[in-house]
Amino acid sequence: MASLLTLLRDYMTDHDLWHKNLELKRGDHLHFAGDLDTNMYFVESGTLRYYILLDEEPEEQVIRFGYQGNFTAAIDCFMNNEPTIFYAQALRKCRLKMIKRERFYHQLQVDEELVSMWQEVMRWIIGGQLEREIDLLTSSPEVRYQRVLARSPQLFQEIPAKYIANYLRMTPETLSRIGARS
Repeated sequence: MASLLTLLRDYMTDHDLWHKNLELKRGDHLHFAGDLDTNMYFVESGTLRYYILLDEEPEEQVIRFGYQGNFTAAIDCFMNNEPTIFYAQALRKCRLKMIKRERFYHQLQVDEELVSMWQEVMRWIIGGQLEREIDLLTSSPEVRYQRVLARSPQLFQEIPAKYIANYLRMTPETLSRIGARS
């Protein structure tokens, strides 16, 4: 998939579609729940976490991550042009390229090459969401760990353990024990 994402990034650069570049320091938020952030971003460097607040206490629940070389967005907002339910926070200093939703959608209307690339990207995103749903329904912490490790080894190299544990719905101690056995 990396080559397709690189092609999409290069397409946007070649067609001068980027609106601006952003830098986030560690801990900065790209957006908060309730924001209308319809932009799409390419992560040039750094890592983001997307999370929601659950009603209990409130408790944060990590939903996904954005890595170097990936596109990311408040997907609910990007697709529906409504305020997002997600928070997006830099876990490490991030450099991002931003494209406005309107500009991207306009280009989709005029260029079949972009339409084809975007359809492939959407297939990949939907496949990833289906895998995540299976992860969430898997009751065994060991199986969840192994599934995510096989699919996203980069996660374990770039993300602090407390966020991985939260993403996998387990305590940091359980994650540590499973990781030590693997």
